[in-house]
Amino acid sequence: MTAFTHVPRRPLRRRLAFVGAVAAGGLLLAGCGGSDDAKGMDHASAKGSATSEATTGPAAGAFNDADVRFAQMMIPHHEQALAMAALADDRASDARITSLAGRIEKAQDPEIATLKSWLRGWGKPEKPSSGGMDGMDGMEHGSGSKGDMGGMMSGEGMRKLEAAKGPAFDRAFASMMIDHHQGAIAMAKDEKKNGRNAKAKKLADEVVKNQSTEVATLRTLLDRL
Repeated sequence: MTAFTHVPRRPLRRRLAFVGAVAAGGLLLAGCGGSDDAKGMDHASAKGSATSEATTGPAAGAFNDADVRFAQMMIPHHEQALAMAALADDRASDARITSLAGRIEKAQDPEIATLKSWLRGWGKPEKPSSGGMDGMDGMEHGSGSKGDMGGMMSGEGMRKLEAAKGPAFDRAFASMMIDHHQGAIAMAKDEKKNGRNAKAKKLADEVVKNQSTEVATLRTLLDRL
């Protein structure tokens, strides 16, 4: 059961080449978006978009149900963000959107691996048997409440994003990713409040900080697209 249309992941070599191009794309940011946009994007990068050393490796120590729920729900949430970001490669027309999509891939791909390793270490499945995952197929753009994965795109929403190109894609991507990030931020705040494992809470803190910065950048871009 999935909440979104499957988008084939790009080969690792192509993705690495793309990320390398993004790293060199600071000039494009400055040339396309004005100084405020460039500063915002640089700030997001400086804050550390990828998972830090403090959160990688086994999540040793005590954990509780909130930690497990956070990991189980953040995995598919991140996977959908990667599917959305992958679409930007041949659909986006604005270099700032392409750059941000590359940063999302660079950050969230390793976070998924980390979350999966934690669940293995805790002896927990990647998918919960019931609870927050139920009803995910029916989630609409920007929906969500406590206990579920807010911000998940519906299948229809993902199909619309896949069909869009150029400026229409740029605007749809920015709008949808804002909602998607806000859902992740809400989940991370819940983990910070109710979780017990130190590494899980640290990762949640990074999600809040990094994705809040990206939301601010996306809002600025959306106003100017």
